[in-house]
Amino acid sequence: MTIAAVLLGAMSSYVANFLMERSRNRYQLKTRWDDKKLSAYETYIDRMRACIFLAAQLYEQREGMREAEKPEQELLADVAEAGRLRGRAFERVMLLGGDDVVEATHELNAAALEVDWQAAGKTAGTLQQWRDRNRAVFRSINEFHEAARKDLGVQGTVIGSKHPERDLLLPPPRPGSRSTGA
Repeated sequence: MTIAAVLLGAMSSYVANFLMERSRNRYQLKTRWDDKKLSAYETYIDRMRACIFLAAQLYEQREGMREAEKPEQELLADVAEAGRLRGRAFERVMLLGGDDVVEATHELNAAALEVDWQAAGKTAGTLQQWRDRNRAVFRSINEFHEAARKDLGVQGTVIGSKHPERDLLLPPPRPGSRSTGA
């Protein structure tokens, strides 16, 4: 009887330790991947915003809304390099993101490319279309944020009734600029 109790105690101790160790390993693995996801999402949004900033600089310079800080060819090269880095960050999100994050990333990339193309003159458009494209890309950024937060298990939302949509903070068009539209 004593031997059976000792064996039962040892076996119970072994099973409890095994389950606790397995649970700890799962938690560490989940935490490790969440850290990598957060880094990927953060880098992607940082690269996305850099591209938008450069596209705006290029567009405003091409349309006479901003003084030329760099030759257009140099600015086009900066936009291309930023796009390359954004593409690398995009691929990292594709590897680590959940389904909703991946879909939000595709939507955001499509909206950002429309901004890039109009800035570079590959797509024609008015100033109003430019602003509409920028509004769309920032709405897509918010959708990406929402999907990323859910994927990471973050409480709350960044869109919805508690967070009304905000418009772009843009100066009005200058009289005499080459752009047309509101």
